[in-house]
Amino acid sequence: MTAIAEPTWAPGLGSRIRWGISDTLTLTKRSLLVWLRVPAYLVFTVIQPVMFVLLFRFVFGGAIPVKSPGGYVNFLLPGIIAQTAAFSTFGTAIVLAQELKKGVIDRLKSMPIARSAVLTGRLVADTGRMLITILIIVAVGYAVGFRFLNGAGLAVAMVVLATVFGVSIACISAFTGLAIGDEESVQAFGLIWIFPLTFVSSAFVPIATMPGWLQAFANNQPVTYVVNTMRAMALGGPIAANLWKSLAWIAGIFIVFVPLAVRAYRRAA
Repeated sequence: MTAIAEPTWAPGLGSRIRWGISDTLTLTKRSLLVWLRVPAYLVFTVIQPVMFVLLFRFVFGGAIPVKSPGGYVNFLLPGIIAQTAAFSTFGTAIVLAQELKKGVIDRLKSMPIARSAVLTGRLVADTGRMLITILIIVAVGYAVGFRFLNGAGLAVAMVVLATVFGVSIACISAFTGLAIGDEESVQAFGLIWIFPLTFVSSAFVPIATMPGWLQAFANNQPVTYVVNTMRAMALGGPIAANLWKSLAWIAGIFIVFVPLAVRAYRRAA
C-alpha cells in the first residue's frame, strides 16, 4: 500500500508578521488589563515621580543654584522625566520575574502564538504606561512653574526621546527579570544600578558641583547625554552633539540587550 504524503504548508513572511503583530497586541491588552484591575499599581507608579518633583522643587530647589532660564524648576523637569522613564522599567523586570516563577511564561510558550509576542507585548504595554506617566509629570511640572521655552515641536521631541530611552532601559530590565527570575532579587539589583546611573548625572544638579573624580563618570554616561539633550530641547541651546551621543548610547543598549533578553526568554523554564 502506497503511503500518501500529507500536504505541507508554511505561512509566508507576511502572514507571520501579521500573526506576530496580532499576538503582540493581544498580550499587550492582557498586560494593560492587569494594571487597570489593580489601580494601586498605577497610582504608586505615578506617585513616586510626582513626589520627586515636589521634593526637589520646594525642598531642595532653593539650595541648588543653576543658570538655566526659568530657574531650578526648568532645570529639574527634564531630569525628573528621564529618571521616571528609567524607573518605570522596574515593573518590566518584576512582572517578568513573577510570571517566570509562577509558570505563566511556560504556559504562554506552549500556546500557538508568536514566540516573540510575550516580550514585545510586555514592552509595548510598558511603553504606553511610561508615556502616560511622563505626560502626567509634565502636567505636574507646569503646575509648579515649569515651562517649555523652545516651541511645541521640540517639546514633543523631548517626550519622544525620553520614551525611547525608557524603552532601551526596559530591555535591560527584561533581561535581568528573566535571567534572575526572582522578583525580590530583581528589585534589589535594579536599585543597585539604576539609582547611581540617574543620580550621578546632570539630572538634578550641575555636574560641576560634584567632586572631580565623580565628574568623569557623570559627564560620560547615557543619562547625562539624554538629560542634556532634553534640557536643550525644552529650554534652548545646542542639541546636536548631545543628541547624537544619546542616540549612540540608546542604539548600543538595544544592540546588546535585545538579543540577551531574547536569549534569556528562550532559556526560561
